[in-house]
Amino acid sequence: MSDKEEQPDTSLDVETYGNPRTFDPNFKGPIAKRNCTDVLCCIIFVLFIIAYILLGLVAWVHGDPRRVAYPTDSKGHFCGQKGTPNENKTILFYFNLFSCTSPSVVVNLQCPTTQICVSKCPEKFLTYMEIQFSYRTNKHYWTYYSQFCKSPFVKPVKTLSQVLLDDDCPTAIFPSKPFLQRCFPDFTTKNGTLTVGNKTTFEDGSGKTRNAIELRTAANRVNKILDARAIGMKVFEDYATTWYWILIGLTIAMLLSWMFVILLRFIAGFLFWVFMAGVIGIIGYGIWYCYQEYSNLQGRPNSHLSIYDIGIQTDISMYFQLKQTWFAFMIILCLLEVLIILMLIFLRGRICISIALLKEGSKAIGYLPTTLIYPVLTFIFLSICIAYWAVTAIYLATSGVPIYKVISPERTCEHENTTCNPEIFNTTEIAKACPGAQCNFAFYGGKSLYHQYVPTFQIFNLFVFLWLINFVIALGQCALAGAFASYYWALKKPDDIPPYPLFTAFGRAIRYHTGSLAFGSLILALVQMFKFILEYLDRRLKEAQNNVCKFLQCCLKCCFWCLERMVKFFNRNAYVMIAIYGKNFCRSARDAFNLLMRNVLKVAVMDKVTDFVLILGKILVAGCIGVLAFLLFTHRLPTMIEGPTSLNYYWVPLLTVIIGSYLVAHGFFSVYAMCIDTIFICFCEDLEKNDGSREKPYYIAPTLHGTLNKMQLVPQKQKE
Repeated sequence: MSDKEEQPDTSLDVETYGNPRTFDPNFKGPIAKRNCTDVLCCIIFVLFIIAYILLGLVAWVHGDPRRVAYPTDSKGHFCGQKGTPNENKTILFYFNLFSCTSPSVVVNLQCPTTQICVSKCPEKFLTYMEIQFSYRTNKHYWTYYSQFCKSPFVKPVKTLSQVLLDDDCPTAIFPSKPFLQRCFPDFTTKNGTLTVGNKTTFEDGSGKTRNAIELRTAANRVNKILDARAIGMKVFEDYATTWYWILIGLTIAMLLSWMFVILLRFIAGFLFWVFMAGVIGIIGYGIWYCYQEYSNLQGRPNSHLSIYDIGIQTDISMYFQLKQTWFAFMIILCLLEVLIILMLIFLRGRICISIALLKEGSKAIGYLPTTLIYPVLTFIFLSICIAYWAVTAIYLATSGVPIYKVISPERTCEHENTTCNPEIFNTTEIAKACPGAQCNFAFYGGKSLYHQYVPTFQIFNLFVFLWLINFVIALGQCALAGAFASYYWALKKPDDIPPYPLFTAFGRAIRYHTGSLAFGSLILALVQMFKFILEYLDRRLKEAQNNVCKFLQCCLKCCFWCLERMVKFFNRNAYVMIAIYGKNFCRSARDAFNLLMRNVLKVAVMDKVTDFVLILGKILVAGCIGVLAFLLFTHRLPTMIEGPTSLNYYWVPLLTVIIGSYLVAHGFFSVYAMCIDTIFICFCEDLEKNDGSREKPYYIAPTLHGTLNKMQLVPQKQKE
């Protein structure tokens, strides 16, 4: 048989997707002599990074993170800042919390009431009217009450109307506790009744009798935050008690993940076929159950009616009283069962190839164990990017000088939300036109060119952050692909594997292909940026949208989600081609696309088989660690090992261990997934470039070559 006759028939695919690569006798794996690719994109990427660093420096000069750490009073002064009159006044006090109808207003410090810094929160019920009467007999009450006024007074000589007009003192105080450096009501529950300081009703100082429910309504979500404080303290205690057990659990998860990856060369096929047998069995049981229900409804009144006859019903259980419903379920399950069986029969060859590639990937990681450490480096890079983005965002958000806005409790003032000066506000026409209006601190800003473009800088900060995150991931994928490609294209494994393949591949990616990796990352960052913009518009225009707009927005979200998944898939394979051949991004993406289209069925089967095995592995690792953690934290293993005692919520460390174990397994299996993708692309390239002769030998491992021989997908000449 001639060489031409021995090659697989790809004439139809070649006509559509381009010619397969011809044999290069000098090709011995990833090309060492390379040129820099996508230089223009590399230059742009470097310029963006320089601009990003400069933005961080400028934000650092103008920003002040103390504005986040310290609460700010109505005059824009920090509470508790050293070297200021408020140094010993670390807590923010609200004159009239009933004005704060929304917790978001409280958190944003835009509650339409005066806010001052105090050293401690009120501990008792007192009104200004009561103080005026009791001052003559006991001046101690006024001394206590006056610390919650804007400025010190010798005695309470002003009338209540003057106090309300000048806004010098609160009309009433009630027991509060500090939380997030702010005084919030001390809510408690007594015999099922909500109380404040053991009282259900109290005077608000303006002649009205209030109850605890009204106060909670004024700050409804604040109460939830106060409840969360106790829960947060208990959670912190649980973490302090179990932190070393959590670390032990994550270490065991790492060892289990490593063992699973290594053992996949022996159990990959077994896992897949057992799972498929289970799926077929479950669907078969569903068919039998539907038939039983269909038979049991024989002869029952109205069971012969159709779904069309009864129409749309809110009670879904009515549909399960019809024979037609169970018959339809049985038909659907039968079709699904037949479809799965036919796919397993006709695609069994490609499934066998996929399983063989999974085993080969496990063997490759066994020869290159340093690749399992690379996720740690990726994690460090990602942590640096996230930290820089967060710090820059905080400094940008706190740039500027205090800006004051007019806030009216009744929201009827025509000057609402206009800029004002708190020093002269009471003498302006606005104060006369809008009785009760306040000139309160709103946010930090300014009128300079820098302050005008702070929102734009925040968008730039987010965009470059997405670009850098995707670049770090792309760098890891390209470096791992280069290492695993070096393994595949070694004719005699492991003797021909070059030394330090991961380090060499990482150096090549940085030195020659930064531009190409930045190009692919830029495309993905643009798609993700559009997704963020859509999400932002959806939140801002949620109430103003009609059904048509909502439908169109859902369609756009779906399209961008699909586009993001598609871009990630093509980028991943393009990085593999870059690691092997060292060409630019566009050419590598085109070659990868053509190669995959010529092997589209293999790609589909390989992708699903790999996804199944990896998901099963993650669930297996997280499940095993979760079961052990559950037995430990619930004291079900007292005879073997003594776990932590007196936990408030055992599920807190339990969920931490389970989620952490899943993430650890995901880190290991992401390396394995990249290994499989690289070996698969190299495998497809190998079949197209070579024919198994002595002049054009296959680089396939002997075990994989034996599988292909049994399926008669490669010639027998190489065996001779």
